Amino acid sequence: MDSQMRGTVLAVLGVVLLASTLTVSAVVTPDRSVDTTDDEQRQTLVGVQGGGPGWHDHGSVSLFEGTDSVWRSGDTDSYFDVTMLDNGSVMAGFMQGGYDDCGPYESPCTRTGFRIIDPDPEPETVFEYSYPVRTPTNSEVHDVERVGDGEFLVTDMEHERLVIVKNGEEVWEWNAESFYDAPDDPTKTDWLHINDVDVISENRYLVSLRNANQVLVVERGEGVVEVINEDDGGDDSSCTRDNQLSDTDGDGDVRCGDPDVMDHQHNPQWLGEGAVLVADSDNNRVVELHRNDDDEWEVAWELDSAGGIPFDWPRDADRLENGNTLVTDTLNKRVLEVDENGTVVHSITTDHIPYEAERLPEGERPTGERYGTINTQSADRLPVLDPAVSLLRGAIPGLPYWYAGLQLGLTLVSLGLVGTGGYLRWRA
Repeated sequence: MDSQMRGTVLAVLGVVLLASTLTVSAVVTPDRSVDTTDDEQRQTLVGVQGGGPGWHDHGSVSLFEGTDSVWRSGDTDSYFDVTMLDNGSVMAGFMQGGYDDCGPYESPCTRTGFRIIDPDPEPETVFEYSYPVRTPTNSEVHDVERVGDGEFLVTDMEHERLVIVKNGEEVWEWNAESFYDAPDDPTKTDWLHINDVDVISENRYLVSLRNANQVLVVERGEGVVEVINEDDGGDDSSCTRDNQLSDTDGDGDVRCGDPDVMDHQHNPQWLGEGAVLVADSDNNRVVELHRNDDDEWEVAWELDSAGGIPFDWPRDADRLENGNTLVTDTLNKRVLEVDENGTVVHSITTDHIPYEAERLPEGERPTGERYGTINTQSADRLPVLDPAVSLLRGAIPGLPYWYAGLQLGLTLVSLGLVGTGGYLRWRA
């Protein structure tokens, strides 16, 4: 067989392999949407961060009944945490570019904060609290909570602090540099990435420090009163990568939690004394952590896939009043309800990357049923290839959810065959 013929055969094999890979994968992969067969019409409120290169395009807030969106507000770059208030309006963390009021930064700039959206008769922003940030990435307000009459508790990622705002004025703050080694200017680096705060009792707040692999209990007037996943003196590399934490005071300690317990987590939920539910994002799983007799936190329950689809960077998990768990599976663009064994009882899909979701009318509660010790881990992941696809899913919103590491590997082999075949034909 001459070179031209070998080249043609290789090119055809490459095309056939690519076509069969895409076709078979699309056909055999389970559906992400699962509607209930019972009479309950579940309502789910979803905050969508968006998509595109910076994940800051097509942000929206949507209310789903069953699997259908009944209203949507898509008027900003990104939305994050969403909460329905007693009057039916929605409070949502957001970021948006194009502002002229920029404080110390050049115009136009990005501002972040929270909005209150009235969905009736058409979604409309009726209130906004915001402030300018240096960059549109890793500076956003991811969460806001009501804490009193006219008071709002905000996660300020730009300055890495909690702040309570009333009538547009700051009335209280807790600054993370009181507990962690701080850089000279936290606005110039993605240092701690405070991404969530929940009220667990009067004046006590559950706070997620993503880059430290830790969740804190902060009490007004006292500061930090508990650390979930405290530094055990082990390897700190998961916390110091990408110019995150550093030993700025030279004591050899950066307060980095064990990444095997939780790694760059989001949106923890307090289930009661000694138990917390966490979206363990970089470990691609949801975990329930319990405090053991040695006063250490350990994994009591975990789930890394559901409905035949491995989780891909989940960023929210809520234990519902019915005992099930609501999971926001970010890069698979789905929000699903699972039981204790991981069986999907309801699932909806979004066009772009969701950040957080709440089941209505209950919202996220500061308590919840605890699960027993059940190991539901099952997903096998390909090193390098699966993480690479996760990055692609964020940058390319239209990439199918079933396109995973295996599909990427076979695509690269297919392209290699086509390229080699073309080269042999050219040489001939």
